[in-house]
Amino acid sequence: MYSTTQWHWLHGLVWLFWFLTLLTWACAQGLPPDNLTSRVISADAASLPAVLARPRSDSASVFPWLSRTRWRKWAWRRYQAACRVYRRAVWTARLAYARAVWAAGVARLILTGVLTLAILVDWMTRAQLRRNLGALPVLYAVLDLLRVEDIINRHCPTEAEVSHGVVAVVLILNRLMAPRALVNVADWVGRTVLTQTLGVSADKFNDDRLGRMLDAIAQHQREIWQDIVHEALLRFNIDLSFIFYDLTAFVMQGEFKDSEKVDFGFAHNTPSDKKKFKAELSASSDGNIPVEYAPTSGRTADLATVQENMDRLCRLLRRRGYPMDQVVIIGDRGTLNDAIAVKYDEQRLKYLAGLKAQKKEHTELLKAVPEVQFRDHPLTAERGRYGTYGLACTVTFTHAGHTVTHRGLVVIAGPMRHAARQGRAQALRAVRADLAAVRAKIGRKRCRSVKEVQARAQTCLRRSSVGHLMRAEAFATAEGGVDLRWWIDTHALWHVMQTDGRYLLVTNDWSLTPQRMVELYRAKNGVEKCFRISKQFLRVRPIYVHSDERIEALLLINMLALLVYSLLERELRQHGLPLTTRRLIEQLEDLAVVETHCWDGSVLQRLTPVRQEQQQLIVFLSHLITALRLPRSEPALTGVTQPFGLPAGPVPPPGRLTVSVGK
Repeated sequence: MYSTTQWHWLHGLVWLFWFLTLLTWACAQGLPPDNLTSRVISADAASLPAVLARPRSDSASVFPWLSRTRWRKWAWRRYQAACRVYRRAVWTARLAYARAVWAAGVARLILTGVLTLAILVDWMTRAQLRRNLGALPVLYAVLDLLRVEDIINRHCPTEAEVSHGVVAVVLILNRLMAPRALVNVADWVGRTVLTQTLGVSADKFNDDRLGRMLDAIAQHQREIWQDIVHEALLRFNIDLSFIFYDLTAFVMQGEFKDSEKVDFGFAHNTPSDKKKFKAELSASSDGNIPVEYAPTSGRTADLATVQENMDRLCRLLRRRGYPMDQVVIIGDRGTLNDAIAVKYDEQRLKYLAGLKAQKKEHTELLKAVPEVQFRDHPLTAERGRYGTYGLACTVTFTHAGHTVTHRGLVVIAGPMRHAARQGRAQALRAVRADLAAVRAKIGRKRCRSVKEVQARAQTCLRRSSVGHLMRAEAFATAEGGVDLRWWIDTHALWHVMQTDGRYLLVTNDWSLTPQRMVELYRAKNGVEKCFRISKQFLRVRPIYVHSDERIEALLLINMLALLVYSLLERELRQHGLPLTTRRLIEQLEDLAVVETHCWDGSVLQRLTPVRQEQQQLIVFLSHLITALRLPRSEPALTGVTQPFGLPAGPVPPPGRLTVSVGK
């Protein structure tokens, strides 16, 4: 069934009807209210629609529901306002009822033990941060004692918001706590209490800012190091009677085409096909404290650095006012020759060093006395295989027309001798195995003639470190075949065994006894320990900077970190705590400060729970730092609201909170 509106002519008829209706209503509104109009409307009322045919009077309108006044609109608005007030009152009452119900529920949960204080604190907390504390207070106190920040700012002033001294201190702390590349230092700072202690945001320590600091201190690295070391010598009263000197090499990765420091060169225990740079280091026997250092090229020979080190030490001793005739410089076997021995006498410095037997007369000194005669001259309490024996002698040096005679000591170290002979025996067994393998291949391709077998045997001997102690001979058998035999050259082996475990010590200090000479020479391992700390714990390498200036500046930062490390370890041992600085940092590593930011703007700071051994260690360190007479009005380790959050006395209970109200 189709609707009537589906045809177009019906659409037009409907629209015409409504148009005429509206037109008639408009005309009726505009006509004057006279009798003629009323009569016309009455006469035609039968023909108009009911809605329009209603008679009009003077007191009433054609549409009475459309009032000429606005009182209805005013009343409607007042009615709506009253409704809104009513609804608001209803919602307020409902909210009050809900809060009352919630408070009653919370009270019921508290009484029943279901709701804890932790849940309430969590509801009031806007954010909570955990900042690493660790051993930062102790390390920062030592840096402040050495006035590192002030000395660097004095030599490298800047108008930047963060001074070069602050940036250097942060980088030194990073090397001591968690060494990492320069690009990751800012992330580490953001997770520690340094941002609150220094009042500087973590983004100020980005790699660009660290690079600018390295460029600045590179211009004054010698002055900075000398001033800080002078402060350490004064504050800690370090004994400079014996100073150890040695060199080490740091292997580099990369091109370094324009570098004058990074180059190929020889160094013990480093690959020859890698570029490297070397560092000279002088450390006191009192705590292995580094007192002088200098970077040098990787191609520099060890002997070429000794005289420059002498000059630096002389300047240091003169500035310190230390009598030079009471200082003994102890070096390795690669730091002494005729020219250096004469130079020591010219500088009026005393030395003790090993001497490589490169000259014939020095070799004869090592072999002159049979091993049996050493048994009556022990230098240590151990005897037999692991004992150390020595005989005194004199050594003459001649250079540039000057001749000096110094005291020598031929030493036989039982452990060195035993290790050398064990290694030689193992190497000889390996050579025998190689020769036996050559003998087993006789008759095969390229092993059929006497000449070919002899060539293969000689190749095995050349490749071995003990090949010169063996002889091999290929010969023809009576049956027309080829055979190989080998044996040990006993005469050559006897000559080599004469120097097993023997080395020559030389000094121009005639007051040193043989026992004291051996004791001091063995103690030089302290400077080797400094190198191990720099490479393994402080991680001097890998180095990601490429300019020589930044390499030298970064080496200065690591040497300052090594200075703090050694000073702190020395103080711990002197005060009866045999603990290394690395172990100290590990013991305090999990200490942290928890910051709780509440919705009202207040901040709560509290120390994480402290173990019993940590509490004892913190109290010990607080007394130790106080005993060093720090140049500050407050203790180094203060309360939670003070820098770093560690107390100066006994550690407070973990539950104690300190509130700092914000704006």
